[in-house]
Amino acid sequence: MSSHTSSEDCLGWAARDPSGFLSPYKFSRRVPGDDDVSITITHCGICYADVLWTRNKLGDSKYPLVPGHEIAGIVKTVGANVHRFKVGDHVGVGTYVNSCRQCEYCEDGQEVCCTGGSTNTFNGIDFDGTITKGGYSNYIVVHERYCYRIPENYPLASAAPLLCAGITVYSPMIRHKMNQPGKSLGVIGLGGLGHLAVKFGKAFGLNVTVFSTSISKKEEALSVLGADKFVLSSDTEQMEALSKSLDFIIDAASGDHPFDPYMSTLKVGGTMVLVGFPSQVKFSPASLNLGMRTISGSVTGGTRVTQEMINFCAAHGIYPNIDVIPIQYSNEAIERVIKNDVKYRFVIDIQGSLK
Repeated sequence: MSSHTSSEDCLGWAARDPSGFLSPYKFSRRVPGDDDVSITITHCGICYADVLWTRNKLGDSKYPLVPGHEIAGIVKTVGANVHRFKVGDHVGVGTYVNSCRQCEYCEDGQEVCCTGGSTNTFNGIDFDGTITKGGYSNYIVVHERYCYRIPENYPLASAAPLLCAGITVYSPMIRHKMNQPGKSLGVIGLGGLGHLAVKFGKAFGLNVTVFSTSISKKEEALSVLGADKFVLSSDTEQMEALSKSLDFIIDAASGDHPFDPYMSTLKVGGTMVLVGFPSQVKFSPASLNLGMRTISGSVTGGTRVTQEMINFCAAHGIYPNIDVIPIQYSNEAIERVIKNDVKYRFVIDIQGSLK
């Protein structure tokens, strides 16, 4: 056993092969360093990334693989150089746990864009050469820079999905100035990401339109999430009625879909941001050029904007719609995520069920 790791005292659930099946697994975390925070994990959200890597969909999975990068918990120890956190603080950890801290992006608080590549919270290579393991486990050790303060009055279960789903939509909304009251926003894809885009849009004072291919989502979009308008995107008349009416679109749909019909709903100079991962992006140059429109992409966000988002959610009472489950249900939950059968984020009660 290396002097840099403790005994196998961390209990998690791991996939052992591309079947993705999760089962109990004991492993070692590194001994906390002077700049580290050791966190008792209370909750972890289930993200589609957990599906991709437990099942080796990207071809780089390193087994045994402990997934989970929407982590919320309580500080149990801090290193000698840690000044931002103390024992007992509520904290979160998102999609990455390290970066070079020297490039222009790291220096600007945009560590997710680190020139050398940020280190993923799970299935990444840590500075000591070990494979990172995620939040389907009872504790984690992280450099304080990559931890976020969660206000004491904000539920930890609700905080977990903010660390990936929340920041994935909040970050581009801020970057593209989608926080101007009175402007109009379209949201494509009413899932874990899309439902938070609706909530942020309403909090920013936007007029929010939800696009969906399923009429069954209409009542949920309008009555539960508070959208102003629902449009069945397969209905040509409804789409044409929105021509050149929207300032912004957040496209959170990961399935393949046409882009031109949605882009036609943008005003001249409007902006569409892609946060989902369809297999291809295809549109006519005329959709872009003739309307002087912009199409952009985005992933999660840097440490600065992530903390800003958490504070914004606490200040404005924005909470993801979650379904809290025991870890013993994680395999079934992942199957349901694949089928889009969740409203709108599963969150594992780690503290209450991982024994």
